[in-house]
Amino acid sequence: MRVVVALGGNALLRRGQTMSVENQRANVQVACNCLAPIAEHHELVISHGNGPQIGLLALEGAAYEAAPETPLDVLGAETQGMIGYLIEQELGNRLPFDKPLASLLTMIEVDPDDPAFNDPTKPIGPVYAADEADKLASERGWVFKPDGDSMRRVVASPAPKRIFEERPIRWLLERGCVVICAGGGGIPTAYRPERQLVGVEAVIDKDHASALLARDIGADMLILATDAPAAFVGFGTDDALAIRRAHPDALLAQYATEFASGSMLPKVTAACAFARATGKPAAIGALADIEAMLAGAKGTVISTQVDGVELVSAVTD
Repeated sequence: MRVVVALGGNALLRRGQTMSVENQRANVQVACNCLAPIAEHHELVISHGNGPQIGLLALEGAAYEAAPETPLDVLGAETQGMIGYLIEQELGNRLPFDKPLASLLTMIEVDPDDPAFNDPTKPIGPVYAADEADKLASERGWVFKPDGDSMRRVVASPAPKRIFEERPIRWLLERGCVVICAGGGGIPTAYRPERQLVGVEAVIDKDHASALLARDIGADMLILATDAPAAFVGFGTDDALAIRRAHPDALLAQYATEFASGSMLPKVTAACAFARATGKPAAIGALADIEAMLAGAKGTVISTQVDGVELVSAVTD
């Protein structure tokens, strides 16, 4: 099978953790313990988030007043290299020595006229108290939105249109390579007149980029790994129910308003888009359950082969 696994931000940095290399490496080690068995038996592509990392780099750049702030597309490329390095090294430590791995800087085209540029929604960086966020907004011109009881910087998140490195990714997979690509949703790029490709000040949603990647390279399954065992209806309440299996159309028609826009909604809509476009399944669930999700035994499985929506009181085998 050809499998795309999109690692959520918790695979790199848990909420509230100090953004140290040591903490990120420790979390990557846990992720790679789960990914290594998949890589040994399947063609594996790994994508990942970068929200905390790109936000920290932006803060560091803003603190250096002798030079202009570094654009978000360049910061995205930097995080792809850093995170790809950690994943590649730790996964390589768990696989046979001769198993090839590659981290690929990945540019993804967006529409410069995408309405997302007028309504920033993608959270990056750490959380702030309201007064600190107001100060940064005044000093830097940054936009902030609520994140629980705190505030977090948000940037434009246009829809991904095309993955420029699709052919190299296919070429590497056909030669047995594990490919780490489309990190942080890819490096956002757009065409100017006369076909001049330029970087764009945005951060593409990692889940939607991963769904596009999985579709375009002919993946047999898309797995969106997060810190929850499934997508839930009534999440956080005593009446919460896990979505065990669902048809994409039925799920969005009945429960789209149940999912938080900054966390589970992108995963659900991305999984539905992949299943609808390919007729192949997508799954949402816990990192530790990746092998079981691949077998359809855990997580939320979204498939056009399912009728309606199946809810359960607990995520069961």
